[in-house]
Amino acid sequence: MQYSNRVLNTPSSFIRNILKVTDSPEVISFAGGLPNPISFPVAKLQEGINRAIELNGSKVFQYSSTAGYLPLRQYIADKYNRTHNLDISPNDVLLTTGSQQALSLIAQVTINSGDGIIIEEPGYLGAIQSFSMSEPTFYPVALEQDGLNLEELESALKQPNVKFIYTVPNFQNPTGLTYTAERREEVYNMIKDHDVILVEDDPYGELRFEGEHLPYIAAGKSDNSVVLGSFSKTVTPGMRLGFIISKNRELMEHLETAKQASDLHTNIFSQYAIYEYLTHNEYMEHVHTIIDLYREQSKIMLDALNEYFPKDVSFTVPQGGMFIWVTLNNGMTALEFFNKAMEVDVAFVPGDPFYTSKTNVNTLRLNYTNSSPEVLVEGIKRLANILVATPKATL
Repeated sequence: MQYSNRVLNTPSSFIRNILKVTDSPEVISFAGGLPNPISFPVAKLQEGINRAIELNGSKVFQYSSTAGYLPLRQYIADKYNRTHNLDISPNDVLLTTGSQQALSLIAQVTINSGDGIIIEEPGYLGAIQSFSMSEPTFYPVALEQDGLNLEELESALKQPNVKFIYTVPNFQNPTGLTYTAERREEVYNMIKDHDVILVEDDPYGELRFEGEHLPYIAAGKSDNSVVLGSFSKTVTPGMRLGFIISKNRELMEHLETAKQASDLHTNIFSQYAIYEYLTHNEYMEHVHTIIDLYREQSKIMLDALNEYFPKDVSFTVPQGGMFIWVTLNNGMTALEFFNKAMEVDVAFVPGDPFYTSKTNVNTLRLNYTNSSPEVLVEGIKRLANILVATPKATL
């Protein structure tokens, strides 16, 4: 059997493969980007499901429009107009099967084989995997403490056939870093005269537990702006509800066509249920309970890292979201560290899959949102013991 170059050249998801191993109850997993299940509003969602069926009957089980349930798109438009001053309508919102489908659709409608995508380095591995199916040329730009490296971004913008820039400006996956207000403005001024789409993927933006909320880089300023959102991190990931926001009508029409070819429409039952939940509960009150939970969990992991890790290991301090990015400065690669960690039943994601061309890197991602305080401390202790016990001369 001969398979397409598209699939042969697309990397398998390292995280999905790790999760197969970490199902064991003995394994402490900091690997997946999993919301804490205690944050799922199960009882309220059940009420929403029942209400959706009672009010709409067979409609919740029928085929539906590709763009998505109009009242839910109106809710999203109203929410973003209120919180981000975007001046969007329901026609500027396309509901997708999670943000992951949004990534796939954007690449499908913009990328011919060899076309350019500018991506953060390190970047979200789900995006790298999804974009790879379109056989692009990646132009990685280093992600610094403040945001994209401007010199590298300027150089990347000069490359041929660059179609879009992919960013996660708030609590970036994998690093946990957030673009500063100044860097957002600098990035916008650099790209505003280029015919290039700026994708701002924002699944974690509401989960800020330190600092002030910041405006998007290009949303509300440019027709070449695309914002991606999701209910996966704030309500439930299992319903697989994400959305694309853009005032670029031509782009949105092509995205809708691609979605028709992909799945006809996103699960309509989930759309009705989420809408009933959102309109009968205090959404932000629920989000604040998640924020309080993740603030405490991040503090516990950071305190453990500071107490137990050697001083030659550095790590980011997130202002929100779900991740901490660790850099080993002792000669050990993250993959070597990962193999040793699995021997003591601790899992994380080595940095390699977050890069489009680098291997044997010394960076790794830790997730703190899906573990109890005791497990967070115990897992960090086990990892620290490996680092302390391994002589540098052998690394």
